Amino acid sequence: MTHTRRAVFSVLLAVLMVPVLPVRAADAPLLVFAASSLTDALNEVGAKYTRETGHEVKLSHAASSALARQIEAGARADVFFSADTDWMDYLAARNLIDKASRTDLLGNRLVLIAPKDSTIQVQIAPNFPLARTLGRGRLATGDPDSVPVGKYAHGALTSLGVWDEVADRIIRAENVRSALAFVSRGEAPLGIVYATDALIDKGVKVVGVFPESSHLPIIYPVAATATAQPATAQFLKYLRSEGARASFRKFGFTIRP
Repeated sequence: MTHTRRAVFSVLLAVLMVPVLPVRAADAPLLVFAASSLTDALNEVGAKYTRETGHEVKLSHAASSALARQIEAGARADVFFSADTDWMDYLAARNLIDKASRTDLLGNRLVLIAPKDSTIQVQIAPNFPLARTLGRGRLATGDPDSVPVGKYAHGALTSLGVWDEVADRIIRAENVRSALAFVSRGEAPLGIVYATDALIDKGVKVVGVFPESSHLPIIYPVAATATAQPATAQFLKYLRSEGARASFRKFGFTIRP
């Protein structure tokens, strides 16, 4: 073997002998599955957290129902942040969250919206004329069978005695932001969304606020998943910090006691 070949062989041998170090879990981005209504607030909170800790946060937003089913199907996530307790309970019953980490963090209000240039006026009360107000149009909200905002809307309209007259006129959106878009684009004369969603879209206006007594409390629970990386605990703690709470309040959420 020539001197040159021996040198090349020595270099290759040295490279092969360098141990391959595993990627530390703490270096992996935190993957947060969160309800669509949390999009703007969590974008800000996640950015704050990354600036303060250097730990990257990746957000995946969709209906809580869709996200819970993805986790059930094996999708990797560190945090589940739901718009209702039902889907958190769903994962808890299947041992897919760390139950000790669960916290009811935020609250919201349910509102009736119309396009910004609409002349509709309505007072939400028992047996209010919702069907007549819709005219020939349809009511946009989340799918009442699965999407939290739709389930809250179903409960509210049922308790107010008007569900049956509009049940077959519902646009069953895949998430609250989709319902919001139907109204903002003028494709539906009315929609039922969260107050926080109405705040971020200049294409809509609130024409009524549902009494809190008309539906179950709107609660946003958050928890680490059963397979979460250890650094998740620090992020969950940060969500309860004053810095995070300031962002949630800014976007219209209420803080749970």
